[in-house]
Amino acid sequence: MNVLMSLFMGIVQGITEFLPVSSSGHLAILHNFLNFGYEDGEHLLFDVLLHLGTLFSIFVVYRVEIKEMISDGLSYLRMRADSNADEPVYPKPPARAFLFIIVGTLPLVFALIFSSSIQRLFANTFFIGFALLVTGSLLYVSSRYIKQGNKTDKTMTMADAVLIGLAQMVAVLPGLSRSGTTIAVGLSRGLTGAFAVRFSLLLSIPAVIGATLWALIQAFTSGVDIFARFPTYLAGFVMAAGVGFLAIQFIRRMMAKNKFGNFAYYCWGIGALTIILSFFF
Repeated sequence: MNVLMSLFMGIVQGITEFLPVSSSGHLAILHNFLNFGYEDGEHLLFDVLLHLGTLFSIFVVYRVEIKEMISDGLSYLRMRADSNADEPVYPKPPARAFLFIIVGTLPLVFALIFSSSIQRLFANTFFIGFALLVTGSLLYVSSRYIKQGNKTDKTMTMADAVLIGLAQMVAVLPGLSRSGTTIAVGLSRGLTGAFAVRFSLLLSIPAVIGATLWALIQAFTSGVDIFARFPTYLAGFVMAAGVGFLAIQFIRRMMAKNKFGNFAYYCWGIGALTIILSFFF
C-alpha cells in the first residue's frame, strides 16, 4: 500500500465512521473487491489506526464534554467511596453520562468471545451487503416511525445505556453501522436526537481504544513492521481525523433537520450493489 491509497482509505473512514453507513463495512468491501495487497495482520492494524484517526476528531469536537465527564465522573466515584451510608450522593449529568458509557461498553466483552468468527465475516461480501440492507432499514424505521423523545444525560436510565450498549455489541458485525444502530436504539428509548448522536459518538471512545490496543498486540505478535510503514499509516490517520471532523458536523446538522433517515437509501443501494458484486468476485 502506498501513501495515496492510505489517504484514500482515510477519506473513506472519515466519511463513513460518523455517517450511519458502516465504516467497517466499506473498508471491508474495498479490501475484498479491490485487493489492496496487504496481509491480514497489516489489514487489521491499518483499519484500526484509521478508526483511531476518527477517534481523535471526537476528542476535538467534544473536548469540553469529555473533560467534564471524566472530572465529574471520577469525583462522583470518590465521593461514593468516601461518603457515609446515610449521606446519599447524586451524580451530576456529566457524571451520569460517564457511568452510562462504562455500562454501555461492557457488552463488548461478549463480542470478544466470537472475535475469530466475526473476523471471518469481513471476507464475506454477501453478508456485508445484507448487513447494509439491515442498517438502512433501521435508519428508515427510526426516522419515519419513532419520534424523538426528551431524554438527555439528566434523565437517561441505566436500562437505556444497557440496550444501546447491546446495540453497539451487535454492530461489530461488518455492514452494521455502529453509529446508525446505537443512534436508532437511542431514539427508540426516547433520547433527543442531539443527545443520541453525542452519546453514540462518545460511546465509541472506549471501544476504539480497546480495539487499537488489541490490534497493536496482534500486529507485534504476527511480525508486522509498524515502524517501516509509519509514514503510510500516518497519512491515513491524519486524513481520517480531518474528514471525520467535518463528518461529525454534517451528521449533527442532518439530525437537527430530521434528515437522519435519508442515509437509509444509500445503505440500501450500496448493500444491494455489494450483494450483486459478491457473485462475481
